[in-house]
Amino acid sequence: MSIYREYDIRGIFEKELNEQSVVRIGYALASKIEGEYVAVGYDARSHSPILFEYLVHGLNAGGKKVLDMGLVPTPVNYFTNYQEWNGITPSASVMITGSHNPSEYNGFKITIDKAPFFGEDIYALGRECASLELPAKTTRDVTKIDAVTRYINFLVNEFSHLKDMPIRIVYDCGNGVAGIVTEDIFKALNLNAKGLYVNPDGSFPNHHPDPSDEHNLEDIKKLLETDGDIAFAYDGDADRIAVLTHKNNIKGDMMALLYSMKMDRPTVVGEVKCSQVMYDELEKRGATAIMYKTGHSNLKVKMKEVNADLACEVSGHVFFKNRYFGYDDAIYATLRMLELVHDGIDLDAELAKLPHVYSTEEIKVHTTESVKFKIIDKIKELLKTPPKSFPTIKNIIDVDGVRINFENGWGLVRASNTTPVLVTRFESTSQEEAKLYEKAIGDLIEKAKNSL
Repeated sequence: MSIYREYDIRGIFEKELNEQSVVRIGYALASKIEGEYVAVGYDARSHSPILFEYLVHGLNAGGKKVLDMGLVPTPVNYFTNYQEWNGITPSASVMITGSHNPSEYNGFKITIDKAPFFGEDIYALGRECASLELPAKTTRDVTKIDAVTRYINFLVNEFSHLKDMPIRIVYDCGNGVAGIVTEDIFKALNLNAKGLYVNPDGSFPNHHPDPSDEHNLEDIKKLLETDGDIAFAYDGDADRIAVLTHKNNIKGDMMALLYSMKMDRPTVVGEVKCSQVMYDELEKRGATAIMYKTGHSNLKVKMKEVNADLACEVSGHVFFKNRYFGYDDAIYATLRMLELVHDGIDLDAELAKLPHVYSTEEIKVHTTESVKFKIIDKIKELLKTPPKSFPTIKNIIDVDGVRINFENGWGLVRASNTTPVLVTRFESTSQEEAKLYEKAIGDLIEKAKNSL
């Protein structure tokens, strides 16, 4: 059951994701899909095509026909749900990807009727798979589709006004799947772009494909220094982005502030880890800012519920409904960022105008799957009568873990939905106070752990 997670299915190839488990997943999933066709694509990992065949076995046995898009970025997979293929619109899509996990991992991101399949639906699928008999093989029913070319043509057409833009662009695909579309898009738009690690290689020989980790940005930062005006880096399946200038590594919440500048009074959904600066500045501009749970599936669902124009996670998931389809797409986000520059917006100057705060990176506290949510519940209980030395609390937001707003900042502790850790983050107008919040909440976590 450990492979069935809040947002997707993920595990180690052969050990957890093997022929028996994956065929069962495909067979059980088929019963959740009303239509006839499921579009399936996969990332650059060496075992992704093998898992594709296992999944096809299960889906076909469950009465579904498969549209095979082959090697694609996750956003291309999502894109297929909004397209017709010889008169066929798929009822669901499955992306076979381990995202930014180490190369031995793989998994499935599932979309049904243009909505994420996640949370209790995934856990229920896991319980069903545990009791399923392995279905016999049926006649293989797979039709190839060229989703990559359709996607490239769509973006080139949408951003034709960027043609011949003189800015020097550098980018790092991390040997993930971003490279199979970025090069063609940049060439078609005649952009001055130079790429690193563009060729897909699921062993990730140069660095781990996770741009939220500063260590993985070392090579692109060097290239930016010598050859670029702006830099982009992508995770393994190209649904997360890092944007770098010579002065800033622009996190997802600050990207949202920049993107929203060209939108008329937008509704923007952020996660609990986003800076208070983002929420406050959006409200000042007349936008509607909504704080919600972390997780790409959660944000997509919330966006649809409130008809939002934009959503973001600090880690670099950016979701556009404004002029797009409402899912996270790092390639599309690249072109929207270039569009801002093309329209005369100085990214660094705009960021320099914002109130200065001190924010920590995510700080992870290791625990176990069995107690991580119990610790959060205990912290909520302890906060009803906090220690006398505890900083003055303005209010508490408990939409996802506990975000405590203090007089000059905030602190967050939440249980990760994908790993056995508590995630914390702190922000204040002064570095000293940010450290004070970090210590106060750290002590509270220890007290909660010790009481269980």
